[in-house]
Amino acid sequence: MNRSTYFNYIEEKIELLSLRINKRGKINLLDLNIYSETFFADMISILFKWKLKNINAFQQNMEGIDLIDESNGLIAQVSSTCTKQKIEDSLKKEIFKKYPDFRYKFVAIAGNANKLRSLAFSNPHKVVFSPQNDIFDIKSILNTVLNMNIDEQRDFYVFIKKELGNEFDAVKFDSNLTTIIHILSKEDLTRVNEYPEINIYEIDRKIEFNDLTSVRLTIDEYKIYYGKLDEKYKEFDRQGVNKSLSVFLIIKQQYVKLSKNASSSHDLFFSIIDSVIKIIMESKNYTAIPYEELEMCASILTVDAFVRCKIFKNPEGYNHVAS
Repeated sequence: MNRSTYFNYIEEKIELLSLRINKRGKINLLDLNIYSETFFADMISILFKWKLKNINAFQQNMEGIDLIDESNGLIAQVSSTCTKQKIEDSLKKEIFKKYPDFRYKFVAIAGNANKLRSLAFSNPHKVVFSPQNDIFDIKSILNTVLNMNIDEQRDFYVFIKKELGNEFDAVKFDSNLTTIIHILSKEDLTRVNEYPEINIYEIDRKIEFNDLTSVRLTIDEYKIYYGKLDEKYKEFDRQGVNKSLSVFLIIKQQYVKLSKNASSSHDLFFSIIDSVIKIIMESKNYTAIPYEELEMCASILTVDAFVRCKIFKNPEGYNHVAS
């Protein structure tokens, strides 16, 4: 799904930036903090439809206060220090006398702000400030991204990619998974009929056994390519030993890794597809194809791995090959 691709990319980039800011801060390397002020101003402005600007563009050296949105009446601070004292130090600033009706926002770019939202704060200037609603951290920001509509999420993905995406990847590797996707994408799959080699009853039994009835339509849609894919794997293996085996193993590896945190079999199944897509898109030998085709081919490979006993548990006596 495009939505999961957008979110996974956004999550990875923002979490990585937050981690780097935190780690570098511990050894007193603060350059990322400085550069991140403008980035986070733009980022949360997009998320919440604000117009935050770096306050130092108007008033130099405003210690403790970073951002201002005069049209929406907001003053904000971006900080890698996520503590009660940090917020209270900001609320004491004299700038609030100049902007008495402005609401204060605190954005923690490292650390978890859950506990802060339940605290009471010293607020000598009676600044408009609700800890529950006006304190943000990476988790709450990502939750907002997760609940965007698809068009908003795509636009936000483009912004993140421009700001945090790499111009080039220093290390990339060829992937057999990508090679088989390219082979499959060149096939006319509209002419494929269901092959007699697979035992439909056994596949249905495995679906029930793994509580995947919600995925049955997807499995039924793509299991018919078992025979076609089998032909392609045989062609692939003529290029060198263990090529198809390496594809099966990388898909199984994703299954094992993702199963640790999956909330349901349904989510796990589609997470494997997303992970396969990510590996392909990041491999050195990937040549771009329309995303819909890429998703279709990745789904075919994942369903095939399910049928062939490579992922998910097999019921006793399972045999996917028809006698």
